[in-house]
Amino acid sequence: MAILYSSLNRLDSILTDITGTLQANLFDDELSAAEELFKKGHLRAAGALAGVTLERHLATVAQNHEVKISKKNPTIVDFNEALKAAEVYDVPDWRFIQRLGDIRNLAVHNKDREPTQDEIDDLIKGTTKIIKTIF
Repeated sequence: MAILYSSLNRLDSILTDITGTLQANLFDDELSAAEELFKKGHLRAAGALAGVTLERHLATVAQNHEVKISKKNPTIVDFNEALKAAEVYDVPDWRFIQRLGDIRNLAVHNKDREPTQDEIDDLIKGTTKIIKTIF
């Protein structure tokens, strides 16, 4: 019985590793696509893609840490607040993600102004950083 339980635990671990690797590759591909859109001057599309990637990553982090989100369709802000409250990361990371969420909103919503190249570049690079440092 002990061998069987040990095997099941090991199988869960292997499946988790495979899922994480596949997801990391998908996120890398999405961010590469966002960079290509950025290089071609499609700032809003690049920002939208980077923002969706960040949101999906934060959803995964919340799931990994068993942080429950009460909203049916949570946003970057919802995930960010819940993860900070659960002490998954600290205030500087929370503020950084909050800024990335603000840039994403500027890119996808019709606001008073267009996002700048620097803002979208920050969003893409910031999302890459978050994906590599917060699990």
